Amino acid sequence: MGSPLYSIPGTAPATTPVAEPTADAAAAQASPSTEARTVSEVLAQSQAGAVMDELDRDLVGLTPIKARIRDIAALLVIDKLRMNLGLQAQAPSLHMSFTGNPGTGKTTVALRMAEILFRLGYVRKGHLVAVTRDDLVGQYIGHTAPKTREVLKRAMGGVLFIDEAYYLYRPENERDYGQEAIEILLQVMENQRDDLVVILAGYKDRMDTFFRSNPGMSSRIAHHLDFPDYAPGELLRIADKLLEQHNYRFAPGARATFEEYLTARIRQPNFANARSVRNALDRARLRQASRLFADQDRRFTAEELTAIAACDIRASRVFQAAATQGPS
Repeated sequence: MGSPLYSIPGTAPATTPVAEPTADAAAAQASPSTEARTVSEVLAQSQAGAVMDELDRDLVGLTPIKARIRDIAALLVIDKLRMNLGLQAQAPSLHMSFTGNPGTGKTTVALRMAEILFRLGYVRKGHLVAVTRDDLVGQYIGHTAPKTREVLKRAMGGVLFIDEAYYLYRPENERDYGQEAIEILLQVMENQRDDLVVILAGYKDRMDTFFRSNPGMSSRIAHHLDFPDYAPGELLRIADKLLEQHNYRFAPGARATFEEYLTARIRQPNFANARSVRNALDRARLRQASRLFADQDRRFTAEELTAIAACDIRASRVFQAAATQGPS
């Protein structure tokens, strides 16, 4: 089974590169070819257009985010055409800020961005390294610099994704070492921006406060992308895609029940967009498995083994809580 369509920040090991470019992408970038003179030729040689098409096809919603990614790709393509004609083209700063609630696709878009940058020759490797404060900041004097430099070393040639980046700065604790990590990051973001793209991610209000407190970091961020929450209809489409990915489907009536579930779940605390959809479907699969397991002598059909029934969804505590609360 392939990698999930909706990767959630923090689920991948923080100390391990999340993705490596495919062999086809590496060959496309490394193979010698005639210098492109048109946008179509650049896209054909780099195969970057295929990645952008996948972004449109595989990710539900996110229309403003997809448009911004295409704008960035267009800039890099035109820069490549300029260089092919001998025109000066300084490498643009592509450090980014991804803001939004959990489960809105920030890590997934970062993965695709890394691949686009690699295919267009902006970075050497195109991998993504996802980290949090704990991977950069030490607990004792002298520990932070080595930890931060080790992370940067592994991220070079690709994209460094720092989730909940505002936790790097804790002014209320005078013995906190996060500022040391920030200073090292600032230096590398400026001096090696042609070999590393840094993406800072987190809640919008906290990231705004972080940037106000760290103007040097704010000045190095060229692109601010705000990821909107998914609408109920988009969440339902995400559920369809996730079930299809795992070779499941909604039985008759179950999709309408899941739509009811979403309406109730959105109103409850700690709703996390695509992450909550994925978790809800995982629990529905558990209930389906328990329901089928109870009939131990039955020979099930493929349709029965792949169908999520309405009762598998209706058993959720979300419906019980909604019934207890009553109409709003």
